[in-house]
Amino acid sequence: QVQLVESGGGSVQAGGSLRLSCVASGYTASIYKMGWFRQAPGKEREGVAGILSDGPTTYADSVKGRFTISKDNARNTLYLQMNSLKPEDTAMYYCAAGTIARGWFQLRERDFGDWGQGTQVIVSS
Repeated sequence: QVQLVESGGGSVQAGGSLRLSCVASGYTASIYKMGWFRQAPGKEREGVAGILSDGPTTYADSVKGRFTISKDNARNTLYLQMNSLKPEDTAMYYCAAGTIARGWFQLRERDFGDWGQGTQVIVSS
């Protein structure tokens, strides 16, 4: 099993930037894919960005060109650099991990087995 702890959320004005971090512990050798998801009030959770262990990345259309997912394998840490933030980016952001490739590109929530507790991002206009 893998434990995930997110940090880096906060409040920022529109146009600003934040970097989220997610530290993985436990059986990290089993991780094949990681991703960031978000859930806004009253909405379903949605995939934001994903990355495979060998590097390929995928993004939701709504964040392409603004968000960048990356990882530091030595530190077992996943990052999400968020630039040009918009009020509609306001949400709880969750880190997730999975052991197989299935569902990676589509950021399919049910194919990620381990989840963090989330970190709140608020973007004001």
